[in-house]
Amino acid sequence: MFFKAYKTVEDAIKKVSGEDDVLLGDGGEHADLASTVAFSLAKKRKENPVKIAADITAELEKELFEADISVSTKGPYINFIFGKNYISDVLRESLKPGFGQLSEKNIRVCIEHTSANPNGPLHVGHIRNSVIGDTLARVYKKAGYSTDVQYYVNDMGRQIAIVSWGFDNLDIKRKEGEKGDRYVANVYVAANRSIEADPSIKEEIDRRMALIEQGDPEMVKKFRDAVILCLDGMKDTLKKLNAPHNRFIFESDFVKSRLMHHVLNRLSSIPQAKHDETLALDLTEFGFEKDYVLRRSDGTSVYAARDLAYHEWKSDNYDRIIDVLGADHKLIGTQLQATMKLLGDKAPEIVFFEFVSLPEGSMSTRAGKFISADDLIEEVTKRAYEEVDTRRPDISEEDKKAIAESVAAGAIRYDIIRVSQEKSTVFNWKEALDFEKQSAPYVQYANARACSILEKSGEFEERFEAESEHEIALVKKIALFPKIIDEISRDLRPHILAIYARELADLFNTFYRYNPVLKAEGDLRDSRLTIVKAAQNTLSEVLKTLGIDAVRSM
Repeated sequence: MFFKAYKTVEDAIKKVSGEDDVLLGDGGEHADLASTVAFSLAKKRKENPVKIAADITAELEKELFEADISVSTKGPYINFIFGKNYISDVLRESLKPGFGQLSEKNIRVCIEHTSANPNGPLHVGHIRNSVIGDTLARVYKKAGYSTDVQYYVNDMGRQIAIVSWGFDNLDIKRKEGEKGDRYVANVYVAANRSIEADPSIKEEIDRRMALIEQGDPEMVKKFRDAVILCLDGMKDTLKKLNAPHNRFIFESDFVKSRLMHHVLNRLSSIPQAKHDETLALDLTEFGFEKDYVLRRSDGTSVYAARDLAYHEWKSDNYDRIIDVLGADHKLIGTQLQATMKLLGDKAPEIVFFEFVSLPEGSMSTRAGKFISADDLIEEVTKRAYEEVDTRRPDISEEDKKAIAESVAAGAIRYDIIRVSQEKSTVFNWKEALDFEKQSAPYVQYANARACSILEKSGEFEERFEAESEHEIALVKKIALFPKIIDEISRDLRPHILAIYARELADLFNTFYRYNPVLKAEGDLRDSRLTIVKAAQNTLSEVLKTLGIDAVRSM
């Protein structure tokens, strides 16, 4: 309904002002929409913008009368407030299953996220990538795009060569019940210590790197077995975080299919190519001082070469390509974008993010100093269980554990996504699990409260009205959900959805505090229950889009 109302106002301003850009935007606390078109007209007409705004408003009142949209001025600003018809239409729309779903678009979107090296468990430093990527994927599906979510598996890297050497030369047994990714990390750490003690092992690592590039069947199997073992553990972690992928794409496939060789051949003949034992590109025209190396002096390719082949494949198969990368990948990511432009292919849109950490400090897989995502999930689940046990001693042990798991995953996801990606953040255990403040449990609890009210209400007749200021504010916030989805799909800023979720929960709690629902009578009770139902449906859809369980009881 918001889009329809916006279009109505926009068309009316265009008609009375003659301007194509009517400078229409958010009205803040005073209105639903506001226009500053009087300023642009003042420059053209050489008149006072306050007078122009007043003149336009007189005409707009006639144009928008039947649409039930009131118009007023505040100095040079023209404000628009949607009336009862809008409220009624929003309530009807927001009660529908899947509210917020935008129309289908014939646009294929590929979102790549996480793509951590398969040499150990996902750690706290990785999961911001997973949460941002998965939230974007959910937003794009909600926005009506055909979405494919991918994990690009580095199965040819030096780390995997080291792991494969460790499996062949170190007698490290897998502990009972040990996850595959943790086992691979143990082998990787031990192998690195062996290399530090005996640097000559590096020659064997180099030999393995050459063999994998040549497609040696035995070496391919050694690398792939180690990678699959690690990936199985990673997939389990991603499942706990509600961050699944549609496909896992292996970089070695681009060597085997010769797509990488095709890309390198094309690049080797362009003016920017530099042949000095290595193959590199001179990207100074894009502002880069360092060469973009694609092939080593020994003839083996580097990761960037396979990545280019992967992105050319994505360019051929998708209309829009989105990569989620850590800030430490800024150089290689922007070099890739520049090279894709030289190739005449679609360059990916890259969402760069700063890092999330714990107060305990930094992490290093190579040194064996890291806090795995599994450790984080386990600890948050334990703390969530304690909170649930205190709040709900009346429910079964099974229900307590189920709620704790949902609350924990939601707390982690929300605490990560609520901060804009260009800012670093420290995960705060206490704030993330605070049922009373800006957290996932706070939003989940608002949804659960709405469910409880509806369960206690019994049958009622839906009435599409809102009278009090708190009712109207809540309904108008509900109306913005589709707009938020559209905005994020264009601007790639998913933290906006977390802010919206918190504000919606705030307005629902305020409405509930000042407007008795179950104690109300007659038509007023029915209309308030309808608002509760609309709020619950919207809260549920928002939480799902955030990848957070919309639990009905807490």
